[in-house]
Amino acid sequence: MRRALIVGIDHYSHISSLAGCVNDAKAVRDVLERNDDGTTNFVTPRLIEGTVSEIVTKDKLKSAVRELYADRPDIALFYFAGHGYIEDTGGFLCAADCRNGDDGLALSEVMNIAKRSKAKNKIIILDSCHSGVAGDNPTDNSLAEIGDGMTILTASTADQYAAETGGAGVFTTLLVDALEGAAANLMGEVTPGSVYAHVDQSLGPWKQRPVFKTNVQGFVSLRKAAAPIPLESLKAIAQLFPQPGYVFPLDPSFEPERSAEEKANPTVPPPDEANTKVFAILQQYARVNLLRPVDAPHMWHAAMGSRSCKLTVLGEHYRDLVAGNLI
Repeated sequence: MRRALIVGIDHYSHISSLAGCVNDAKAVRDVLERNDDGTTNFVTPRLIEGTVSEIVTKDKLKSAVRELYADRPDIALFYFAGHGYIEDTGGFLCAADCRNGDDGLALSEVMNIAKRSKAKNKIIILDSCHSGVAGDNPTDNSLAEIGDGMTILTASTADQYAAETGGAGVFTTLLVDALEGAAANLMGEVTPGSVYAHVDQSLGPWKQRPVFKTNVQGFVSLRKAAAPIPLESLKAIAQLFPQPGYVFPLDPSFEPERSAEEKANPTVPPPDEANTKVFAILQQYARVNLLRPVDAPHMWHAAMGSRSCKLTVLGEHYRDLVAGNLI
């Protein structure tokens, strides 16, 4: 069972209201609800919209977090977009009834609720100012207090604000892009680690810095996106390259396309149906950086010049995974 609580608060009764948090929350809900192929991912994610007509109080927010982390789901994911506050006692998520910030939901409470949960994987994603303080020890910033199976991903450090552009959070826009496939591996799996890598690279060194903290034995998949290469093609890699460092010999019979001059040249062998099928798979590998031609600029030149191709470092990694029955 995969459970998600998605909260976006635009309306605040006593402090300045926001404009894009509810839309950000809806975008996250929509992308998490189903995988790319339409199958169910998180079952009916709970969406809480903080608007003028729906006041999200601290009590309501805390109760929803408690409910999320109850029972024993495989994944319990909490996403929050709204105001954040920090002081010397720690950080807070600002509910709609906050007056000064420290009357919001303390991040230490969220962490304690999650740590006590029997959920196998507890994931907390925060798009709020100063959210990077989540998981820190309030009495010693050099220490983190993250329970087993817990992962925290935040929009900014404890000292930074979370930026918006075009009515949407910069962090959440990148988060949704990552979940839609920008952070997918060759099987289409999107993990918390790959999401962080995508956000981190996209923001650059001079903008707000995302924060990633985790205490897990292995990453779970947050969503199944469209794989950039068919699984059956990927699983053929250990058969086509039977040992590490193998160099695959090519000749013109692998290339299906011929110019009129090449067709008329008796020294150029015609395409072989079996070889062209293999070559199509090799070209798929080349497109996703698993393979490169040897002493040729492109795969076409390698085939027509009777040269060869070999796996890249990434290709060798996936070859090992397939050979070890890990894919």
